[in-house]
Amino acid sequence: MYAIILAGGKGERLRPLTEDRPKPMVEVLGMPVLEYQIRWLQLSGIAGVVISCGYRHEVIEEYFGEGEKWGLEIGYAIEAKPLGRGGGIKQALAKVRVRDKSGLVVVTNGDIITRFELQKAIESHNASGAMATVVVVPLISPYGIVDLDESGSIQGFREKPELPYWINGGVYIFSKGIHDLLPDKGDHEDTTFPQLAREGRLNAFKCREYWRAIDTSKDLSEAKKDLEEQVIRAFLGNHREHVSTNEGQT
Repeated sequence: MYAIILAGGKGERLRPLTEDRPKPMVEVLGMPVLEYQIRWLQLSGIAGVVISCGYRHEVIEEYFGEGEKWGLEIGYAIEAKPLGRGGGIKQALAKVRVRDKSGLVVVTNGDIITRFELQKAIESHNASGAMATVVVVPLISPYGIVDLDESGSIQGFREKPELPYWINGGVYIFSKGIHDLLPDKGDHEDTTFPQLAREGRLNAFKCREYWRAIDTSKDLSEAKKDLEEQVIRAFLGNHREHVSTNEGQT
């Protein structure tokens, strides 16, 4: 299978970090966000990637080349003028269809870091018979929640809890016929997805694994903290708690 990565964002809310590079090339712990995604896709069994890019595309091309270092084939669909995400996907599909005969393509926004099991989303898509599957993630409150009873008495507090809603995770699985349903210019979420939803051909795959979108400096800082904690847990595990306890006793 092939994947398309949408990597044309200017990342204006991340300036000045994006003055000399596109948004997905902003680094977290010394590695571009886009590289985390490339590595995840390769480990998930993706054979090749077409990167849809425009703004500062030469930075991406120089860094990733043809993909030999990452063990997959990397090509590029460069927008001379902004086409919107839907138009960008449609343009990139022309390059994918030449190579990929599976009938499915994975499409991702290039500004997310995740590690969920992609094959499970693909299985969900195949079982649904849908034209497109959207990976959805829980909406986490950006603030702490105060729990009240009917009288207005405070019962407790919850720090940034999961809310009973789902949001678009920016990862999609598309079937072969999606090409003709995409706009030449514009956003697929404004045109293609509403149409498929009305027709009952839009599937959702619920994901509670690690996922974070990088839109602001705060997101960047929190992603760095998340990954640092994961590395520490991977190498120290329960020993970290033991060390912290001993330090507290000295």
